[in-house]
Amino acid sequence: MTALNPTVQPSAGPTFLGRRRKSRMDPTRNSTIAGLAAWAAALIFAIPVFWMVLTSFHSENDAATNPPSIAAELTLDSYRNFFGGASGLDPWPPLINSATASITSTILVLVLAIPAAYALSIKPVEKWTDVMFFFLSTKMLPIVAALLPLFLFARNAGTLDNIWFLVLLYTSMNLPIAVWMMRSFLAEVPAEMLEAAQIDGAGLILTLRKVVAPVAMPGIAATALICFIFSWNELLLARVLTGVVAGTAPVFLTSFVSSQGLFLAKVCTAAVIISLPVLLAGFAAQDKLVQGLSLGAVK
Repeated sequence: MTALNPTVQPSAGPTFLGRRRKSRMDPTRNSTIAGLAAWAAALIFAIPVFWMVLTSFHSENDAATNPPSIAAELTLDSYRNFFGGASGLDPWPPLINSATASITSTILVLVLAIPAAYALSIKPVEKWTDVMFFFLSTKMLPIVAALLPLFLFARNAGTLDNIWFLVLLYTSMNLPIAVWMMRSFLAEVPAEMLEAAQIDGAGLILTLRKVVAPVAMPGIAATALICFIFSWNELLLARVLTGVVAGTAPVFLTSFVSSQGLFLAKVCTAAVIISLPVLLAGFAAQDKLVQGLSLGAVK
């Protein structure tokens, strides 16, 4: 009698089920890992900032202890001394100079970058890629390589220690990145709106003000904020080309490191106050910043 041997087919079931089970688990696991990594990165960046703010509320003796004490008594003496000029340094002229240079250069950058980006995106000029590459190539030169020519020019032109010369430099420094950003933002403006404005007889200025600007406002806000941050934080040009009259806030911050020693509470207090305008501007424009930086990311 012949034994009946059922045909055994190769089973791909375990492998298939394993793949299905893995595919079901991967999204949750990946999102958990990504969330933990994001929190870890946020803590790494936030802890030094938190420690700087905390140290600014300590006395010099408590700030200089090793290891540092978290539970030390809090005081506002460093802030009173900073604004009262007890350290012999007046903080208001550098802060006003930084605000003047940053705000004025940002406005000039937007006035120049928006029409340029309009010409390169909505009304493209011939060989616009060459123009964009030229703008990008200007950022490839290290700023240190231009320090000596700029210093000699400023000395011969009588513009050393002049805040308006610094405004001109900040405008030229931020203009290429602003044109690159604004071009991508203005490319998202619907062509139908521009055609309707053209049919209604709107000129270039009216089209930019009434049609393009409202649609691209998140991108304009993001560009303005980035240009403001770059100008406010710039140190090298301000350190070399300014002195007593046109010194900016970052230059003023370096004056706290002297031959007498490093006073941690004073330095942290000055760093917190100088960082505050950038933080406030970021919080005020955070919704438009997110919209602007994500504009065009999803088609």
